[in-house]
Amino acid sequence: MARRALVMIEGTRSSRHYAQEVERLGLHPIILSANPSRFDNLAGESIRVDTGNLDALIHECSRLLATQGLAGITSPSESANGTVGKLCHHFGLPGPNPTSIERCCDKFTQRQLLAEAGVPIPAYRMATNAKEVERSAAEIGLPAIVKPAADTGGSSGVRLCRRLDELAEHTTYLFGEKHVWQSSPRILIEEFVDGPQYMAETMGNELITIGTMDFGPPPHFVYREWTIPAPLTVDEYERIAEVSLSCLRALGLGWGPTDIELRWTERGPVVIEVNPRLGGWAVPQLVRLAHGIDLVTEHIKLVIAEELDLRSRQSQTAAVRFLVAERDGTLDWITGGSQAAAVSGVADVKFYVEPKTPIDLKGDYRDCIGHVVATSPTPAQAAATLQHAVDLIDWSITPFPTLGE
Repeated sequence: MARRALVMIEGTRSSRHYAQEVERLGLHPIILSANPSRFDNLAGESIRVDTGNLDALIHECSRLLATQGLAGITSPSESANGTVGKLCHHFGLPGPNPTSIERCCDKFTQRQLLAEAGVPIPAYRMATNAKEVERSAAEIGLPAIVKPAADTGGSSGVRLCRRLDELAEHTTYLFGEKHVWQSSPRILIEEFVDGPQYMAETMGNELITIGTMDFGPPPHFVYREWTIPAPLTVDEYERIAEVSLSCLRALGLGWGPTDIELRWTERGPVVIEVNPRLGGWAVPQLVRLAHGIDLVTEHIKLVIAEELDLRSRQSQTAAVRFLVAERDGTLDWITGGSQAAAVSGVADVKFYVEPKTPIDLKGDYRDCIGHVVATSPTPAQAAATLQHAVDLIDWSITPFPTLGE
């Protein structure tokens, strides 16, 4: 008898983990994608579908329902979760509220709803042309954060503008041809709130953990290091937890995973962004190493209406350091991965690019060329292990030839 299908719409770096867990739970993973060749090396199968066409997705899911049964529908990708919600509603399956997801993914609407609920957020404005950007920045004051109002993920298109010339340059970039918009261009201008940055990971209405986030130097926000759990006092933990759960209520996100980014300021925790998905990249791995909770597995169990188990099973510190390219050019070589992986306490070493790959810095997650994950009983040990492993890795990037060479 054919196993029931669990359908995933498009995917991210977490797709492999999702597919493996779907298989382990005795289901057949099927990825519906506009470019299924991206997932050829994953468990299960991938099918070409126009994932921007709801009717086409309903047709394909109906076919799967008739031929092998449909256990559930989900996606690791935030951009597909609104569609997932609509499909789940159509087929009577557990899933997120599509309206809540779509409102949350619109950063301007998200901020309106958070402000109405009294959640602490930065001052903000929205602009649809250069004059409105300049006027909004004057009202809020520089330095200010300037970014697309539609969520693009990974800090893509996000920049700290400290002077008028930086503001004009980034405005030109966002309204130009280099930045890809999925809808009409809208820019969000926000007050820059400084302070340590944290991430709160939730499932349903339950807070799972709080971690720290560290970025490279401004004006961009390129990932540098994440640590779970964050070293917080009882008061700090309770205040971040309270604000995080208030975000879920304000945005109607009481189903599935949510990743909330905050900064600790003079007025306490201020919400930077709410993402209706699992935390990016290595976050599920860090949670699993630190607490023994597999968020991917629990998310899939939620999708197929099985009982969750979100109890912490262990108490470790897990941290990831991202390897970030420092210049444009061609990656000549990258070495030391096996030596770093052999360090006691290192859980994972991964390089994202191969030698001879062109490197074109974007000022976002695409500048990361690899990562190292370490786990230890204490934050100090985890940090030392991570640094020791990273020191064993080296690479070389040859700059691109300049005009005339």
